[in-house]
Amino acid sequence: MTLTINGKPQKYDGDPEMPLLWVLRDELDLKGTKFGCGMGLCGACTVHLDGVPTRSCLMKASDVGKKSITTIEGISPDGGHPVQLAWAAIDVPQCGYCQAGQIMAACALLKKNPNPSDSEIDSAMSGNLCRCGTYIRIRAAIHEAARAGQNGDGGGAK
Repeated sequence: MTLTINGKPQKYDGDPEMPLLWVLRDELDLKGTKFGCGMGLCGACTVHLDGVPTRSCLMKASDVGKKSITTIEGISPDGGHPVQLAWAAIDVPQCGYCQAGQIMAACALLKKNPNPSDSEIDSAMSGNLCRCGTYIRIRAAIHEAARAGQNGDGGGAK
């Protein structure tokens, strides 16, 4: 099968039942998407499917179909996406493990709602867990990215 990942076609000839997470990480060497719980509860494995945040640990490769996948690597090749810049400016990460999923969820939120309130941010981000508890900084970074006029499109992944 051919998967469109970060705007480029990628061949995958393995098990169509394999979760997308493992296709990305183990077969296509895209290590930015993290394994967290394997049950879709923590958000560490969040990618976009046609712009919609999706738990890649629950999605079978065969279920992707013609949808376009954007991973954290596709958000910005140089780390210059407004959400990534806001994350650095606010110093969001502690351990950093959940941050790829957090950033993917934040980009999707801002694409849908370019100026979210605190409660809208909290609601949209509630499925992404942070063991270090950086939720206040995550919210501040989302507000910072919104002020920067970020549109959440991932910068080049179509």
